[in-house]
Amino acid sequence: MLDLKNQTSQQAAMEAFFFGYQAFTAKADEMLERRGLSRVHQRIVFFIARYPALNVKQLLELLGVSKQALNMPLRQLQEMHLVDSIASDTDKRKRLLQLTEEGQRFEHALRREQVKLLQRAFAEAGEDAVNGWLAVNKALTLP
Repeated sequence: MLDLKNQTSQQAAMEAFFFGYQAFTAKADEMLERRGLSRVHQRIVFFIARYPALNVKQLLELLGVSKQALNMPLRQLQEMHLVDSIASDTDKRKRLLQLTEEGQRFEHALRREQVKLLQRAFAEAGEDAVNGWLAVNKALTLP
């Protein structure tokens, strides 16, 4: 285990995390940039794909952002016909978010590139390392 009381170990752990994240986002960033979008747009599209019929309040909670911060990028995705907002069958005041067909293709293309990278890295690292990596990432999200 890394000795995180040691500055060199701290820096090595953080450097690996930074470069890993940079590699994970690089191809997606290029694809997003070609459409004039950013990572926040990708996160919105990812969570709408992950949780179909998500409402805006749920999306705000998942992203941990304010309504104001979500408004512009969500509107852009709707204007680009990547995301639709439909009324709930049970409560017409609630707006449910879903990806359009084009939005589904776009999300799949972004995910495909990132999955390729994860598959390569997971195969190289092995099952124990992957389980450790998953555990570390889950632990990072705990309060």
